[in-house]
Amino acid sequence: MRADVGAWRAGLRPGPVSYRRSEVLRGGLGALAGIALAAVTAHAVPGGPEGLPWIVAPMGATAVLLFAAPASPLAQPYPVVVGNTVSTLVGVAAGKLVDDVTLAAAVAVGVAIPLMMVLRCVHPPGGACALFTAVGGSAVTEHGWAFALWPVGVDTVVLLLVAALVNNLTGRPYPHVPEPPRSGPEAPPTERVGLQAEDVRAAMQRLDRGLDVLPGDVLALVRDAEAHALDRRLGQLRVGALMERDVRTVQPQETLYRARMLMNQHAVKALPVVTDDRRVVGIVTVHDLFNLEVVALDPVSKVMSSPVTGVGVETPVSELVGLMADRGLRHLPVVDGEDRLAGIVTRAELVAVLHRALVGS
Repeated sequence: MRADVGAWRAGLRPGPVSYRRSEVLRGGLGALAGIALAAVTAHAVPGGPEGLPWIVAPMGATAVLLFAAPASPLAQPYPVVVGNTVSTLVGVAAGKLVDDVTLAAAVAVGVAIPLMMVLRCVHPPGGACALFTAVGGSAVTEHGWAFALWPVGVDTVVLLLVAALVNNLTGRPYPHVPEPPRSGPEAPPTERVGLQAEDVRAAMQRLDRGLDVLPGDVLALVRDAEAHALDRRLGQLRVGALMERDVRTVQPQETLYRARMLMNQHAVKALPVVTDDRRVVGIVTVHDLFNLEVVALDPVSKVMSSPVTGVGVETPVSELVGLMADRGLRHLPVVDGEDRLAGIVTRAELVAVLHRALVGS
């Protein structure tokens, strides 16, 4: 019995969720601006009878989702607008058809929830909109169906616009669009042999617990966890400890003939293309020089790949797996804190490191 009580109490304890300072500020200041502007806008728009509020209580719950959890499927524009509007209409209908206030409230919420589920617009504050409308009193009753447009519709749309502005200006894209799943022969190697979005979707269906999260987001979370696990297994090795520091380079205006000579003399298969101050502007490979119809005196800039994907000295080696396996890159220039060339890392070094990690495990 004590074990059961202990487990029950443990389930009530808050999980190890922490928020960065920027997220806390976004949530607080965004909600402040959103609620204020929604109220001011609804006050400025000609509305219902005297005594009708400019902004309704469920908008506080909508603000929580829009500014504290904008990536949630429950906080996207369609469920926000349609969920609040449809639920409000259900509340109006319940208030008109059911005389008893308690029963009207129960009917309103009991109908609003399955309706939102069927319409795929589940938004928790929608239940509050239905409840508030059903028990709103004479002012709401007098306003009738128009209550869904003013103040609920006006408040919802203004909050949504402010959320889009605040989230995007502070570096969090909104609406949230997960990366589309890729499958088949065109998918990157790690996706063809590893976890895919379809696997996550099937697992969520088997659990059958109504998980309010998108498969693509779960997949991104799992892959990030895998990258951290690999980083730990490699001893948090950084690219700076792996890279080749004695790097042969060419400049954009130099000839392809010179690039070929450097590759032959130093037995390398790629040359970073740099400016006078060693800033990387491209990369030229053996494929570029020997498999294309070019003239020996043509400038390197004619065939180099630009812009070039590079990594920093402090980049975890675990991140190279995705770059080299999924994107097919074989040579990655490494830059220092001032974006100047510091070295180069190749697939051969990565394979050697992974081999040592596997053998040593």
